[in-house]
Amino acid sequence: MTLFEKSSSSRNPAGWIFLAIFIIAAGAGALLPSGYVIERPGVSFDVNGEVDGASVISVSDAETYESETQLDVLTVSVLGNQDSTPGWLEIFFAWLDPQQKLLPVDSVFPPDKTTEEVRAESVAMMESSQQEAVASALSRLGYEFEPEVYVSMVTEGGAASGSLVAGDFIQSVDGIEVSTVEQLQEAIQESEGESVEIEVLREGSTFGYMLNPELVDDRYLIGVMVGYAYDFPVEVELQLGNVGGPSGGMIFALGVFDALTPGSLLDDSHVAGTGTISSEGSVGPIGGIDLKMLAAQRDGVDLFLAPSANCQEIISSQPEDLLVVPVADFTEALRAIELYENGSTEFPSCEN
Repeated sequence: MTLFEKSSSSRNPAGWIFLAIFIIAAGAGALLPSGYVIERPGVSFDVNGEVDGASVISVSDAETYESETQLDVLTVSVLGNQDSTPGWLEIFFAWLDPQQKLLPVDSVFPPDKTTEEVRAESVAMMESSQQEAVASALSRLGYEFEPEVYVSMVTEGGAASGSLVAGDFIQSVDGIEVSTVEQLQEAIQESEGESVEIEVLREGSTFGYMLNPELVDDRYLIGVMVGYAYDFPVEVELQLGNVGGPSGGMIFALGVFDALTPGSLLDDSHVAGTGTISSEGSVGPIGGIDLKMLAAQRDGVDLFLAPSANCQEIISSQPEDLLVVPVADFTEALRAIELYENGSTEFPSCEN
């Protein structure tokens, strides 16, 4: 054995010990919380189909029609929350994957709200969105009804906590009748933090509460989420499991419209889309549209309807083989479907 061989052999144990320590440290570091969450394309739901054995759209007091058109609500899956973020190893592999996004946990789950509060807000937004979707579809079909401003959620610790409850119908602010969300917001801002009396209708009885709006990011708030409730002439029930958020509004509206009109909206084609919708039919922007387009591409969607207000993100991330048509309202969504049905090869796009 040479001197060189002896010297090399004598250093081997130390090298192996160093390598073992490095591997253990790297493994431990990979398991440490990262401070990020991972977003990726989520599951899709056909609003003309069923979830857990129940129809997504159920209609009473009106004739309905079966449809062969698949109308998908697309979702974004979020891995992690305030209480448990992905480890650094998961973060590394997500960073390598172009179909996943890394976001600071605080941008998805605000630090001033618990995970449960964020989820409750998401559910409340979905419920409000569904009401607006039904209103949009029924308005298009000629039905008449009036909206009422209602409380969908009360924030714990907010000005309204302990006074207002979810399900209250807001009647007036300081004796002035309120019939729209905008009127309520304007009245709260005009208070400039001074006490206001909020009158609500609850289970047939009227109650009044003095609340002190709180200044949050240059706006006065009373700590409630509000939306519209309607006394529809047709009973429409929408259910989609644990999915939250308002972005399924446009597709829900198309689904209700499809259920109440003869035939199929677009034969047996596969349509997907995203976007909020107002009772007047305006389609609004949403987040995560790049991931939802990837989900549509994955699912083999024929036609993807997207909010015109999201055009900047669409241009930068649209898959080459996915037909994406931007729409500003319900009428434009129906027009895009008509163009596809007629075999058109020219559609509105974000670039024209």
